[in-house]
Amino acid sequence: MSTRTVYLETFGCQMNELDSELVAGQLRTLGYRFVQSASDANVVLYNTCSVREHAEQKVWSRLGELKDRKLTDPNLIVGVLGCMAERDGTDLIKRMPVVDVLVGPAELDKLPGLLDNALRTRESLQAEPLVDINTNKPVMISANQVALQGSASRRSATLAAAGDSLELLDLSRSISPLDDDGPVSRSAYVRITRGCNKFCTYCVVPFTRGAEVHRPPDHIIDECKKLADAGAIEITLLGQTVNHYRFEHGAAVTIDGLTQPQKGRSFTGGHRRDPLAGANVTTFADLLRRIHDEVPAIKRLRFVTSYPRDFGDDVLEVIRHHPRICRYLHVPAQSGSDRLLKLMNRGYTVAEYLEFLDRTREYLDQPEIGRPLMLSGDFITGFPTETDEDFNLTKQFLVRCRYKNAFIFKYSPRPGTIAFDKLADDIPEHTKRARNNELLALQNQIADDISREQIGRTFDVLVEGLSRQTLKKQGKTSGDLRKAGQVTITIGGRNLAPDDRNDQSNQNDQPAACSTTATSVLEVPANNTAEKLQLACRTDGDLIVFIDHPAATANSLIGQILKARITTANMLSLQGELVEEVLKK
Repeated sequence: MSTRTVYLETFGCQMNELDSELVAGQLRTLGYRFVQSASDANVVLYNTCSVREHAEQKVWSRLGELKDRKLTDPNLIVGVLGCMAERDGTDLIKRMPVVDVLVGPAELDKLPGLLDNALRTRESLQAEPLVDINTNKPVMISANQVALQGSASRRSATLAAAGDSLELLDLSRSISPLDDDGPVSRSAYVRITRGCNKFCTYCVVPFTRGAEVHRPPDHIIDECKKLADAGAIEITLLGQTVNHYRFEHGAAVTIDGLTQPQKGRSFTGGHRRDPLAGANVTTFADLLRRIHDEVPAIKRLRFVTSYPRDFGDDVLEVIRHHPRICRYLHVPAQSGSDRLLKLMNRGYTVAEYLEFLDRTREYLDQPEIGRPLMLSGDFITGFPTETDEDFNLTKQFLVRCRYKNAFIFKYSPRPGTIAFDKLADDIPEHTKRARNNELLALQNQIADDISREQIGRTFDVLVEGLSRQTLKKQGKTSGDLRKAGQVTITIGGRNLAPDDRNDQSNQNDQPAACSTTATSVLEVPANNTAEKLQLACRTDGDLIVFIDHPAATANSLIGQILKARITTANMLSLQGELVEEVLKK
């Protein structure tokens, strides 16, 4: 068997990033070695997203680039993971015969076995390669291996009755502070729910990721403890509707000694407190409290993405009274028009969303102690039938919400969604683009105003690593930057480097339902010069802060939470300085 080298590229949101991390850890334990370029790998995997068309087009382009190589490289195995695989199924292989392996997001635990079978099949095919008798050229043959959820994606029976093998993927997570020879990571994702029950008309997630499923709380807390032991000090809890988390212990099913995840109950209306809260139920508020109290080594606890109608006062109270839970909420709105919200099947009105924001700010906005509440949201422009009046209502709504940042996208019809089947895509592309840009410009002004309000305030900041500006000055290549995992800023759904933050020419890289801000830590080489390096830091409200610090001691600050005073501001980034008490230590 030849050396198994893997290139894994991820498209989409934090859910996909975590899926890729889990898959990579599983493959490493089986002897696979990860490389930085597809050209250096004999296994190429793309973890895909179907929420936005732009992300899909990138995947099709990548697969097209591999066709010629596969004809001359019989060892190459190509796999498509995630939502595109689940939605398109074997039709994807028919369109792109270069693909050998298809794995949906609910079957990722089966990937190692499928890869092994594909590699062995490929080796057997090499023994007797097929040649086109007319052209005398090799014929591409796919070593097809498929694992898709299919019709089981929304089973009506109790999920745990059949056992949940995907839970084993989370539990078998390779907990390590090192990513091969990469940097130590202080931040980590932990999944608490999978799937979604909302069926927004524009969204494919309920069909590709299945019904809402909640993991056992003890599994989640154990995972947080292992991450903390490995050096993580910041954890982000993930779920499509993360605040729907609820685990009913009296209904828990155990198979072979393993407590199984539960299918979520539908929330039939907004609530101020979980109606099932009690001694035998772990609610989302309970889970936040338990992680905060039982894993004190985690200095920052975040969560995304929240659903506004069901955000209870019980959760707000826990955040207010537990200081290590961050004052940052990502709560998609999508439109400021009640008519469009109804067409989108969002399940709330503008008035209900604004009531939620006002209530949240009353509980959590405390700028006087350096803890202002920061909010972000999602919006879609050009949804079917959107009128000028609808769009103007969205602009008014955006001003009223006053987000730190918003992820703004042009509507693109997604096959498999209700809107694709029932609503004509009747807004011209140029109108979508104009509205998209107008909303972005408005949001940028709001973000700039909010940033300037922070000047003179002092914050606790997590020092995450070197800024891209500093890395470029050191002559790092694009590959080095990716490997370093340098801090990026996300504007309108596009990951931007700090020095690119004013370039917003493309807002369609990320799905509207999720936000993505990649963070990691790069070890800074110690030296004895007076040169200053720019450190990239983050407040608990998710504000980016850059600090210039002498290179000789910059290395010792990475991974620490320090106090910084804000001196200047520019849109989504702040410039600060460490306060005197820190410098004396």
